[in-house]
Amino acid sequence: MTELANAEVRPTEARLLHMVFPDHTNHLGTLFGGQALAWMDMSAFIVASRYARTTVVTARSEQVDFNQPIHKGDLVEVVARVVKVGRSSMNVDVEVIAENLLTGERKLCTRGHFVMIALDPLGRPTPAPPLPPAIAQD
Repeated sequence: MTELANAEVRPTEARLLHMVFPDHTNHLGTLFGGQALAWMDMSAFIVASRYARTTVVTARSEQVDFNQPIHKGDLVEVVARVVKVGRSSMNVDVEVIAENLLTGERKLCTRGHFVMIALDPLGRPTPAPPLPPAIAQD
């Protein structure tokens, strides 16, 4: 792939992996909700930053559903996808999947939606690049 072609490719997905250690858990041995939210926000930030190639900030998190507990010792995969782009906003859907490392069992535990805003060097909203047609139609 040429340097020009590489410059045109904008990642729309990011995957982060975390281990759930005792300091991430509550008295029940399950992941603190706040820790899950921090990991989700970080993944939304990373995918939006890589997509826009500018400074981004979180404007909103909404509809975060904690459906299944995540246990101490689980491997957590956080998957963030840019699903919609406005003028300066990027809507990012985030899923949190827990994996038992001994059995390989994986389960979708948490979902959420984040809105990230692209900023110029002065901290003002700046246009975000439009999604490619194939992604925008999904």
